Amino acid sequence: MIYADHAATAPLSKTALEAMTPYLTTEFGNASTISAPGRRAKRALEEARETVAAAFGAKPHEIYFTSGGSESDNWALRSAVKAAGPGRDGLITDAAEHHAVLRTAEKLKNDGFHVKILGVGKDCRVEPVALRSALGEKTALVSVMAANNEVGTIMPVSELALAAHRSGALFHTDAVQAAGHIPLNVRRLHVDLLSFSAHKFGGPKGFGGLFVREGIELEPLVFGGGQERGLRAGTENVAGAVGTAAALAESCRAMVKNETYVSALRDRLICGILKIPGSYLTGDRKNRLPGSASFVFEGVEGEALLLLLDQCGICASSGSACSSGAAEPSHVLLAMGIPPELARGALRLTLGADNSAEDVEAILAVLPGIISRLRGA
Repeated sequence: MIYADHAATAPLSKTALEAMTPYLTTEFGNASTISAPGRRAKRALEEARETVAAAFGAKPHEIYFTSGGSESDNWALRSAVKAAGPGRDGLITDAAEHHAVLRTAEKLKNDGFHVKILGVGKDCRVEPVALRSALGEKTALVSVMAANNEVGTIMPVSELALAAHRSGALFHTDAVQAAGHIPLNVRRLHVDLLSFSAHKFGGPKGFGGLFVREGIELEPLVFGGGQERGLRAGTENVAGAVGTAAALAESCRAMVKNETYVSALRDRLICGILKIPGSYLTGDRKNRLPGSASFVFEGVEGEALLLLLDQCGICASSGSACSSGAAEPSHVLLAMGIPPELARGALRLTLGADNSAEDVEAILAVLPGIISRLRGA
């Protein structure tokens, strides 16, 4: 099997699994108890928080653990717009965001908040000049992802955040696809809130977190006990925290090496696929995630393409894993101005450090024939 769907989920890191194993077996103490096993669990939880914070250039108390990116996005948006000062009730985001942001924005709009949705360019980039034009004195929060989950475009987050701050607004970024793959320092990026999800960089599924800059007050997400400083009740997932910290630290240590290696595989893949007539690269050609290669093909249905690739032992996707099975073409591609009939022929191939040059050549060997077959050639 050739796994080329790392944007959907990355394989669990062996380092993360080894770190988690004691807390799934012998070290089963509840981190909220005062017994010796509980104290050990609490210490492991807080050490994991310190490791995660260091990876993002944050302080440990600025990191809140959650169940993943969607929860973090929801919590960030709902809290930030409601906690803004008097007269600030506006949210600005963009049309290519993950549905965790867009649907939360829709809910806030239904609740009476003012929401503006920025367009994106043909490369899926949110331009700072467009944001500056949209900002106003009532804007409470701007939310733009660090890198697009479907086409891999890396956004100019620092410029966007500074523009938001000049108008008195907070800035949130969904960094789910970017974390562990490109440098993310919350101070240098000037972000106030940042969401991440462990399984995108080799950590366990069902675990993630939210960076919240010191001084910003979150509204409680889950009421009950005093976990996560009284804001998210529930017995702490110590194994998840430990595995996340181990995977993130490992990804950061190998980031430069992996970026060089994976980018080379990605570029070979892009070069080979663009030789297929009627194929088009989507997303920014230069400013894109190391492993992200996304395309649309004329005269092809994405679902059929994926099924035939799967029969050849190649795992891929047509876009966000959270939208699998959707009959409509990707909202990201449509926001980029790609016609619906072309957007239906989408293919997302996302590589990781576990892929090889042989994997790329195998994909390039079978894909042209599959495309021809689907076109009835």
